[in-house]
Amino acid sequence: MTSTTSITNVQLPALGEAVTEATITRWLKAVGDEVQHDEPLLEVATDKVDTEVCSPATGILTQIIEPEDSVVEIGTVIAVISASGAAPTEVTANEPESVPEVAEPEPEPEPVESATERVEKLSRIRRTIAQRMLTSLQTSAQLTTVVEVDLSNVALVRNRNKAEFEARTGQKLSYLPFVVSAAVEGLAAHPVINSSLNADCTEVTYHSAVHLGVAVDSDKGLMVPVIRNAESMTLAGLAAAIAASAQAVRSGTIRPDDLSGGTFTITNTGSRGALFDTPIINQPQSAILGVGTVVERLVPGRDELANLVVKTSSMAYLSLSYDHRIIDGADAARYLGTVRHRLERGFDDADLR
Repeated sequence: MTSTTSITNVQLPALGEAVTEATITRWLKAVGDEVQHDEPLLEVATDKVDTEVCSPATGILTQIIEPEDSVVEIGTVIAVISASGAAPTEVTANEPESVPEVAEPEPEPEPVESATERVEKLSRIRRTIAQRMLTSLQTSAQLTTVVEVDLSNVALVRNRNKAEFEARTGQKLSYLPFVVSAAVEGLAAHPVINSSLNADCTEVTYHSAVHLGVAVDSDKGLMVPVIRNAESMTLAGLAAAIAASAQAVRSGTIRPDDLSGGTFTITNTGSRGALFDTPIINQPQSAILGVGTVVERLVPGRDELANLVVKTSSMAYLSLSYDHRIIDGADAARYLGTVRHRLERGFDDADLR
């Protein structure tokens, strides 16, 4: 669009290295509204993440070219912003010649309701999750092995340090960073767990780095941000990275590139009270570790004289789902044994500094 003053063609910006298109899910401004530079203008969804697109200029939104639910390629002109007071006279958009003004789309009908059922359209991210989970199960032969771990020594360190840790970092100290640290450490001794099998099952890649996916629950659905080079991080560093990733997901500031490239995933199913589950592998990874809720139970044992004793212990289940095409049950059991022994050995206060 041209006018007696300057105009700005709003293009769909790059949204990530591998993202070529996006769906416009909601316009946050209407034609005729004033917009400020860097003010959220619309929401878009890709196959990786939902995100906001901000205005590249200050002025009046004089035309919306691509309506809601349009699938557009990166770089496409989707709207026009004119400087305040501009009088638009001609349309210049995606076509080499003029493009007629597109009427605003009719509002979608409200969900159909009847006390017994309600019909809603699935969000783009929910459809993506559904497709990926189905594809994962159709791609690999998945099996789950479960072990029980005594987290009593971890509980001692956590309880002794959680107040100071929160005061120093602003983050609550949960059991998850301890489990993540032990899980990442165990991958060095069991590289097949941190591997990827190619599509025709002729080659396996053993990843030297641990790019750790941590599943995060959010209002928009489950997302798995990736913590790069987790094997080089301290326990305190992992705690900070987990908290930052979760915050980015829940605040809607997570970037598409932060959701790709993982080599191994951990999901904290115990955060909602589940004892354990059988998580689905995040392709093309070969394994995913589920962490169950920590519960105090009476556990039998033996003292130094081999007498039977019963004590209260902090117990949790760890469940490893793995691709049985490349990982055998014995491999999974050995890896889980390594993680369990590391956790039962416990950590030092210095590990949290």
